[in-house]
Amino acid sequence: MPVPAALHAEAGLTSVAVDEVLLLQPQLGQILLARKAISEADLAKGLSFQASFDGRLGAILVRIGAVSEDVVIDALAQQLGLGVVSVDTLPQDPEDYLAAIKASGLEVDWWIDQATLAWFGTDGAVHCISRDPLVPSLQEVLTEVYPGKALRWWLVRNRDLDFMMDLVRRAASGTDGATDDITHLRELAEEAPVVELVSNALSQAVNEGASDIHVEPREHEFDIRYRIDGVLQNRLTLPRSRFDAVASRIKLISGLDIAERRLPQDGRIGLRISGKDLDVRVSCLPGVWGESIVMRILLKEQKDFTLTKIGMAQDHYDIFAKLATEPYGIILVTGPTGSGKSTTLKATLEVVKDGKRKIITVEDPVEYNIVGVTQVQTKADIGYTFARALRSILRQDPDTIMIGEIRDLETAQIAVQASLTGHMVFSTLHTNDALTAFARLVDMGVEPFLVASSVRAVMAQRLVRRLCPHCRQPHEPPLPIREKSKQLQTLFPQLMDKPPQWFMAKGCPKCQNTGYRGRLGIYELAVVTDELSDMVQHQKPAHEMIAVARKNGFRDLLEDGLIKAWLGETSVEETLRVAGQAGVED
Repeated sequence: MPVPAALHAEAGLTSVAVDEVLLLQPQLGQILLARKAISEADLAKGLSFQASFDGRLGAILVRIGAVSEDVVIDALAQQLGLGVVSVDTLPQDPEDYLAAIKASGLEVDWWIDQATLAWFGTDGAVHCISRDPLVPSLQEVLTEVYPGKALRWWLVRNRDLDFMMDLVRRAASGTDGATDDITHLRELAEEAPVVELVSNALSQAVNEGASDIHVEPREHEFDIRYRIDGVLQNRLTLPRSRFDAVASRIKLISGLDIAERRLPQDGRIGLRISGKDLDVRVSCLPGVWGESIVMRILLKEQKDFTLTKIGMAQDHYDIFAKLATEPYGIILVTGPTGSGKSTTLKATLEVVKDGKRKIITVEDPVEYNIVGVTQVQTKADIGYTFARALRSILRQDPDTIMIGEIRDLETAQIAVQASLTGHMVFSTLHTNDALTAFARLVDMGVEPFLVASSVRAVMAQRLVRRLCPHCRQPHEPPLPIREKSKQLQTLFPQLMDKPPQWFMAKGCPKCQNTGYRGRLGIYELAVVTDELSDMVQHQKPAHEMIAVARKNGFRDLLEDGLIKAWLGETSVEETLRVAGQAGVED
């Protein structure tokens, strides 16, 4: 294997050299503070833990969720002057490690117990990685078993070291390392490497702004993927033999049954990761090769969202904000899971929250804590459903009610009755576009005349990725897109009053080479006029309702997305990916 970037002259560290390096270099905690990677409180907590239980400060900070391992590794590299190797640059053949182990005269179990591996480099030196390369006794033993050889130490992430150690362990024993022993799994779930792997996965996901973590087993490996800006990105692939311990750790901290692998389970974790309070929803779904685990990350301390900040155009905002402050009626926000409906409703409540209204929400779960709003969490396992909660809420003298989702006829009927008796009701519905929401309510069993008389507006939305401002490139879209945009400019001149700024995604380190950073919403808003209300009551088809809605300035998701692509906020490709191509010539 070629040697990575050259190390300092003292790369073959002795125990004396280790002490000298640590004395001469700034302390790890000070480096992390200077980089603003941790807070003073995090450092104090880590040092207190270290004083009580011993251990390396970096590992402790990762374990308590103060910082991700990647950040610690970079700080250690600065402190010790050592290079960092990844799983891609390490020898991939376990025989390379076994050859060094055999030459040492030490048993494989000793190396596994020390969490250390070595291999012979083409430069004649013995290259070493370890979970703790600063242990003096480890330095002394390796210096003795490799006489006359220079030792070159590298820093390595625990997950990469564990991956290689699994390969060596299986190669040495000739087994796949699989186990079905529940007691043993519980023990593995409490071991430091597994605890650190799960904590680091959560920390890294928070640092990268991921909304979900997917742990997906395959026949011989399992993947850890992050959903960032709505798109899944692979972050780690590990041997399948380690999956059961990782899955058990996740289930253990989320209050799930480790022994149950045949039925779906749902749990929750309350954590403080990278200095942020999190609520993590965990879902386990049995599959062919094991349980698929998805962790939805919800930050309790959300940034201040407003309807304009999340992408709502000025004309939509003016209409929607005015309707939201009406005394009664229903406003529905529709879209699939993960389209930002909860965020929109939270921003809407911030608009109507004036201190003079009694605002109550019923949600499953409560995703955002809103000051000045009474929020109710449903509990289906004890029969406390949306419908039952709503009946209680109506006795609380509310002015405004927000229902997390209309899922069934009973909830829909209560929402309609509440709107007809002087309450403003906000809720979400799962439909593909705005105008099919009426048919969805009728399909649930609500009478068409009640739908027509209660619903004031329906808004559908999706999330598109924002172009990275650091690497976006000018790009002329195809002719059909330009022609469609000219038509839109005629219809919405107030939104497209500047020359077009077409850009395409490129990719740079600041956006993880995706070309995008952050997201914004695209919307279609249909206001229920007298003409549209009559069509709803008579159950006219959606395309006829769209034609009527367009007379009042309605535009669909694709058109709103193209306006934002014209303004340089997103790309045409991203708009077409999310909104589809219907309405634009091939």
